[in-house]
Amino acid sequence: MGVVAKRSSMTYFSDACDHYSHRVRIVLAEKGVSVDIIDVDPKNKPEELAELNPYNALPTLVDRELSLYETKVMMEYLDERFPHPPLLPVYPVARAQTRLWMHRIENDWSPLVDTILNGKNKEAAAKARKELKESLLTIAPIFAELPYFMSEEFTIADCCLAPILWRLQQMEIELPKTKQAKPLQDYMDRLFARESFQESLTELEREMRL
Repeated sequence: MGVVAKRSSMTYFSDACDHYSHRVRIVLAEKGVSVDIIDVDPKNKPEELAELNPYNALPTLVDRELSLYETKVMMEYLDERFPHPPLLPVYPVARAQTRLWMHRIENDWSPLVDTILNGKNKEAAAKARKELKESLLTIAPIFAELPYFMSEEFTIADCCLAPILWRLQQMEIELPKTKQAKPLQDYMDRLFARESFQESLTELEREMRL
């Protein structure tokens, strides 16, 4: 992966397929952080992970003596630790709004993605697939007004949404070729063309769209 530059004091334990792990990799790439990314099989976790994270969960970010194991905390920590380019707005109102968009992605869409990709309950997955597609099409027109998610600038909210959109094909969600959907498709093209996004992808994630 392009993010891995050299041995550093920062280590990121990542699931190569997981959309939560992916969002942090986008931030790391956007910031150009020197980090050791360790792809971990969630079914065969190293003993070291349990020592670093009380939940023994992925992803986990380790920076010297600090261990972080919640993705929104990781992303905001990285944004403060490496302030350029900023991924949260400077002004408090806009910053709060971005955090609310992150909260909505986390609560409204991420559970649907988890249900679809889990695949254990086909009926629940089909319902979640329909709900996610309809919800995305509902917000599609906003991207005709702003280049990024409710913002003129690329933010952490985009880092949360991009991994979900990258997985639409894997989730068997096809956007219609309509005027309504076009702004969302154009937004996806802008996201996926970003150098940082391309650098963030694992080989398994690249294969999702072959």
